[in-house]
Amino acid sequence: MDIDKFLLVAKRHLLLANAIVWGAPGVKILITGIQSYLALWSSKSILWLSIGTVLVLAGFVWMFKRIVRRYSDRIMDFPQKKKSILAFLPLRGWILVIFMMCLGISLKHIPGVPTEFFASFYCGLGPALIAAGARFLAQWIRAGEE
Repeated sequence: MDIDKFLLVAKRHLLLANAIVWGAPGVKILITGIQSYLALWSSKSILWLSIGTVLVLAGFVWMFKRIVRRYSDRIMDFPQKKKSILAFLPLRGWILVIFMMCLGISLKHIPGVPTEFFASFYCGLGPALIAAGARFLAQWIRAGEE
């Protein structure tokens, strides 16, 4: 069996792969952030943490919105009807995802990183990733209607 043919999918399904790869970690990251908030709930710094969360969320939503548009356009511009499932991200995207995963794993194992950081950063990053996944999902649905 030719492995290359096994990996081929309709190019619109690359949008679905992106929806999963961006949205699923967003759910996990948001849960971690919420758990961190709950651990700090009696703290007087909740207001400042909330402001930090909103700022992180706004920054990542803005950044991910551009990435979704760029990656979606790239996928739909492929001349082939079918592409390797691995083509859902460009090389730069693979590097970004791997870097972010390594950074997230490293932060969890570095002693002294305060819970306040996880609360505000993860509660901002998680929903932004979920929103990116939802945008990719919407693109996948639209591509199926064409």
